[in-house]
Amino acid sequence: MNGRSKSGIGDPTWEVAQLFPNQGSWSDGDYLSLNTNHLIELSEGRLEVLAMPTEEHQLIVAFLYDAFKSFVSAQRLGKVLFAPLRIQLREGTFREPDLVFLLAENSAKRGDRYWQSADMVVEVVSADDPDRDLVVKRGEYAEAGIREYWIVDPQDSSITVLGLEARGTQYTKAATYRAGDMATSILLPDFAVDVSDVFSQT
Repeated sequence: MNGRSKSGIGDPTWEVAQLFPNQGSWSDGDYLSLNTNHLIELSEGRLEVLAMPTEEHQLIVAFLYDAFKSFVSAQRLGKVLFAPLRIQLREGTFREPDLVFLLAENSAKRGDRYWQSADMVVEVVSADDPDRDLVVKRGEYAEAGIREYWIVDPQDSSITVLGLEARGTQYTKAATYRAGDMATSILLPDFAVDVSDVFSQT
């Protein structure tokens, strides 16, 4: 607390901060007890407060959600939802993917407060911290056994589709799709979206 016994006018409320665990010491219960409208994820016992999504980000997510939901619902393949929805990857780590899908056969993993993993996740890369989506979450999602990961990058208007390797601990890139391509799923082989349409929502 840098020697402060109490907070002064204009200082952070140090006393309130001391009511919460230190970074690296947050448990699943601590995290799940948070009651906030901020986007907050938990990684290795550390809280990460996410930036508010932009309009472009939300329009892309909305378009993809509509496309996935229409396809999945028509064939009763499972459930697709959007953030904020907590996904438990392992003890001490929860993420809130932009889109998350569970096959009907794995519906037991669904819960009202959070899901226990997923079969597919989609992240629209955030300009404020692209490495979170491109590197960190790629590793976490693979380790959690999530079979497919879509990385949707507005910076270069690309969609990269990743699938788990046979041993199930790392992703292999199936393809990177750009304007004029139809991005297709590994898990849902008949599903496809026009990349140009995805990035023309703004």
